Amino acid sequence: MNVDAGALADFARGCAVLGSGGGGPADVTLPVAGQAIEECGPVSVVDPATLPADALVMPVGLVGSPAVAAERLGGRDEPARLRARFEALHGAPVTAVMSSEIGGLNGCVAVAWAARLGLPLLDADSMGRAFPRMDQNVLELAGLRPGPAVLADEHGHTVVVDEVDGAHLEQFARAAVVAFGGRAASTDYPLTAGQAARYAVAGSVTRALALGRGEGPAPLLTGKVSSVRRYATEDADGDDATGVLLEGAGPDAGRLVLVEARSEFVAALEDGTPLAIVPDVIALVDVTTGWAVPVEEVRYGLRVHLVTMSSAPAWYTPNGLRLAGPSAFGLAGLAGLGADGGSGGSPGPRGRVRDGSSSTDGRPSRGGTP
Repeated sequence: MNVDAGALADFARGCAVLGSGGGGPADVTLPVAGQAIEECGPVSVVDPATLPADALVMPVGLVGSPAVAAERLGGRDEPARLRARFEALHGAPVTAVMSSEIGGLNGCVAVAWAARLGLPLLDADSMGRAFPRMDQNVLELAGLRPGPAVLADEHGHTVVVDEVDGAHLEQFARAAVVAFGGRAASTDYPLTAGQAARYAVAGSVTRALALGRGEGPAPLLTGKVSSVRRYATEDADGDDATGVLLEGAGPDAGRLVLVEARSEFVAALEDGTPLAIVPDVIALVDVTTGWAVPVEEVRYGLRVHLVTMSSAPAWYTPNGLRLAGPSAFGLAGLAGLGADGGSGGSPGPRGRVRDGSSSTDGRPSRGGTP
């Protein structure tokens, strides 16, 4: 299978859905991938099991603020410099590229870099969707080492982070992203093709293409955004929150669904009953354009389909839920109502009402609001 110019728009739309409202807008990096394919040719997508088990795989993605990434898309030489540093650290050639995060803008980044490097792209990724933290990935769950990780900017500056666990990688990368001006290219959690076949989320590229072609699940509700409330939470990470009230239309008239968000949509509730909770993918798809709407772009009056789907099975294990379940996003009150077996309680996050959009503190989210 190839990702060529004809398939790219579908792929990007599917990546936007898998972003679950975060991961950065895929339409920002869609033209970057389009230019790379035009200049370098289509990208071959391969099953990691078809490669030698010891073949070196380079996971790739951008970290930092999507607003900065939209202004600093990177240069043609950036992937080659990152590859050269990665190969020097490992003493072996890179055989294939893998997306660190299929959801949001990083899906197209992986396509662009695979094209520029003349390498195949694995039909797999590290998350199966978008998450805000670098360590919220299935390779972390599998016990793979985060380093040596390489972060670089478009000017050739590089930082290597090694001998750290996932939580410390997040902290060091946060500092590096600030120094780089809010955006960096990254390769972390290095692995072999054999490890990718065993631990990575399989079929991510294929799934994104199918979703972009409209082959996803039927909407849970179709209606309009009747209110948007943005407020600051008391969570330790300082994330702002967004509450979106959807009012059903047509066959869904009379229904009201509340969608809660942090950097991504994390819960959808109707009459206090969860329809979906993180790690489920929750997307609001614009009825007119067919594109999933990022959290920060949701506005009153927008007509949307509410679409939900399950994530990779690894995210529903006890360890997966601890890393990226409701409690990880300050939704401890929903934990007992979802799959992670919490004590239950009143649904919804605590917080105070605040006007304005989410704050930015330079955290190296995988393309999501930092």
